[in-house]
Amino acid sequence: LCCECGQFHLLLDNHLYNFQDEVDDELICHICLQPLLQPMDTPCGHTYCFKCLENFMQEYNFCPMDRKKLSFQQCHKSSLLVRNLLDKLIVFCPFKAECQQTMQRCELEAHLQNRCPGFKKYKSELQRKKNPISKGKEDPPTKVETNTPKDPEVPSGGSSLVAESSAAAVVSLGTAEPGLVNPAFEETEEGENLPQRTSLVAETTTIEIHREDPEEELGMRIVGGKDTPLGNIVVQEVLRDSVIAADGRIAPGDHILEVNGVNISSVTHCQAVSFLRHPGPVLHLMVLQEKGFSNKTVQQDSTSATNREVIHVTLIKRDRSEPLGIKLIRKTDEAGIFILDLLEGGLAAKNGKLSRNDRVLSINGQDLRQGTPEAAAQIIQTTESRVNFVVLRQQGVQLSDPVEDGSTSNSSSSSSNGGSPVHHRRRLDQNHYRRKSNYQKGYVSHEKTVAIKKEPKESLGITIGGGRDNKNKLPIYVTSVQPIGCLFRDGRIKRGDVLLSINGIDLTHLNYYEAVSALKSNAASHSVVLKALEIISLNSTEPSLDIKEQGFSWSPLWITWLGLPSHLHCCQDIVLSKGNLESWGFSIVGGFEESKGNQPFFIKTIVPGTPAFRDRKLKCGDEIVAVNGVPAIGMSNSELIPMLKEQRNKVTLTVVSWPGSLV
Repeated sequence: LCCECGQFHLLLDNHLYNFQDEVDDELICHICLQPLLQPMDTPCGHTYCFKCLENFMQEYNFCPMDRKKLSFQQCHKSSLLVRNLLDKLIVFCPFKAECQQTMQRCELEAHLQNRCPGFKKYKSELQRKKNPISKGKEDPPTKVETNTPKDPEVPSGGSSLVAESSAAAVVSLGTAEPGLVNPAFEETEEGENLPQRTSLVAETTTIEIHREDPEEELGMRIVGGKDTPLGNIVVQEVLRDSVIAADGRIAPGDHILEVNGVNISSVTHCQAVSFLRHPGPVLHLMVLQEKGFSNKTVQQDSTSATNREVIHVTLIKRDRSEPLGIKLIRKTDEAGIFILDLLEGGLAAKNGKLSRNDRVLSINGQDLRQGTPEAAAQIIQTTESRVNFVVLRQQGVQLSDPVEDGSTSNSSSSSSNGGSPVHHRRRLDQNHYRRKSNYQKGYVSHEKTVAIKKEPKESLGITIGGGRDNKNKLPIYVTSVQPIGCLFRDGRIKRGDVLLSINGIDLTHLNYYEAVSALKSNAASHSVVLKALEIISLNSTEPSLDIKEQGFSWSPLWITWLGLPSHLHCCQDIVLSKGNLESWGFSIVGGFEESKGNQPFFIKTIVPGTPAFRDRKLKCGDEIVAVNGVPAIGMSNSELIPMLKEQRNKVTLTVVSWPGSLV
C-alpha cells in the first residue's frame, strides 16, 4: 500500500486518487487519462505525466496526440500555475469505510500520516501481523477496503477519475472507425469524395423485462452460440403479442450479451436458451443494438471497410494490484476507449484474446461506450480478481477469430478475383444444395426403422409439427408422444424425431395437413413401419431443456436443425437490389478453413436501413447455400466475398432458414 496516496500500485507507477468531481479535460494526461502528475509540456503544446511520457518515449519517438517527432529531452516541466491547479483538485480519502473526509490532492499524504483513522487502523493491523503479541489470542486481521467498492450493475458515469497507469493505454490515432458490414458488401467509388455510410452506429443497452406470470415465455427466437460460427446469441424473430413485443425495445438482429448479469457470449446455444428460459418476474438483458450507418464524407478504397464483432474476454488477476498490461487511450475525433498495445509479458498479452485497436464497450458490466479511460481504470483498479471485457473487434477482409467466435478463415487471399473460378461450377438443383452434414458440433443424426404390431383402432398417439407449407419449410417432426398410443408403449419414437416415411409413403415433401392425413390413414392397419431420424446430443453436460408444456410451447432447438442431412433442406431464393452507393447490409460468418474444414455460411447481422433490412426476408441465422445459383460449399470467406462484391445492383441468395430456438 502506498503511504502517499493510500492505494495499491506498483512502486514505479503513478499514484492513484479518488477525485470528488470530474476533472477538466485540459488537466488530463492523454496517455494514462487521469489527472496529470508531475506534468511535462511538449514543444507541440501537449501535456503528459512525467512517468507516462518517460515510459512512452522509451518505445516511440513521436507525440502520442499529434504523432509529431519528439524526444524526451525536448520536454520541460509545466508552469507553476498548472501544477498548483492540479494540486488543489479535491480527492476522497481512500479509506472510505473509516474516513469520509475530502481534501486537496496535495494534502492527502499528510492526512494519511497524521489524521486518517483508516490508515492508522491499517498500519496497526500490519504491525500486528509482523509482531504478534501472543498466538491464538489476537483478533483476526481486518480486511481494509482502500478503494470505492465496485457495483457492476450501475453503469459508470465517468465522474470517478482514478486511473491505473499500468492499465492505461495508448491507441493509434486518426483511424476511422470501421462499419460492421463485410468489406465485400461496402460499395465506394475510387478517387471521389462522396457521402458514404461508412460507420455503423451500435449501442449497448440494458433492458428490464417485467412479466406478470414468471413462467410466461418471452416470445422471441434466438440463434447462435459459441458452439456455432455465429458466436454471439442473436435475436432472429420477435413473436407478435409476446412479452418482448409488448415491451418494444428488442428487435431482430440484436445481440444478447448478458442475462441477469451473466455473460452468455461464452456459452453454448443450449446454455443460452436455458438462461433465457429461466422463470422470474423481472429479467435484465444487456443487448448490442445496431442503429444503422452514420454518414461521413471520406476518400477511401473499397477494401478499407472492415467488419466488427463483439468479443468477450475475462482476465483474472492474482490480486487487486496486479497490472493488466494494457495501454488505453481516446481518439481525438471519437468517443470511447481503444486499446493501443498489450505490454509484453503482461496479463492481457499472456491471455492473448484482446487485440490492438479493440474498442472497449464495457468492463464488468459497466457501459463504457461513451466512457473515459479514467472510468475504465477505476473499474479495473477496484476489481479483486475477474475483469470482464466486452470489446468491438475490427476485422479485415476475413471474418476471423477462431478461438473466441468460431468465425471464418484467416486466409491470406483477399483479391477480387478469388471467387471467379467458382462461376464455372455446375448449378445444382435449386431445392437441395448438398453439403456434408457432419459440420454440426455436439449432435449426430441417426436413422431408425420402427415396426409395430397394433390393434386397427389403436392410435399412434403422437402430435406433429412442421410441414413444407410452414414458413420455414420444415420436415415433419414429432412434438409429443402421448401416453395413450402404441408408440408410447413401444418407446422408440421420441419427441423431436423427424418422420421420414410411414409404410413406405414419403413424408419429407408433404405439408402439415397432407402428413396428418397420411399418418391417420396408415394408422388404421394392423402393422405400421415408421422411418425416422433421431438427432442425438453428444454433450452430456448440456442443460436439460424439457420445459413444462404449459410454460413453453415445444419446438426443436435451432442448433439441432443444423445437423440435418442436406436432402432434408428446403431452399428458397431471396433477391436483393441496391443502389451503386449502398452496401447489401449484412455480414456473414463461416466458410472453409484448413483447421475446421467446410462450415456453412451464416447471416450474422442485418443492418437497419439497408437493402437486406428493407427486404425483410433474410434473417439472422439463415444459411447461405448459393449465390446466383453457384453453390457456396467448399468456398472460403475470401472466395465468397469477391463474388458478392461483383454483384453491383442485384444478387440472388439461396438460403436455408431454420427457426430460432423459442425462449
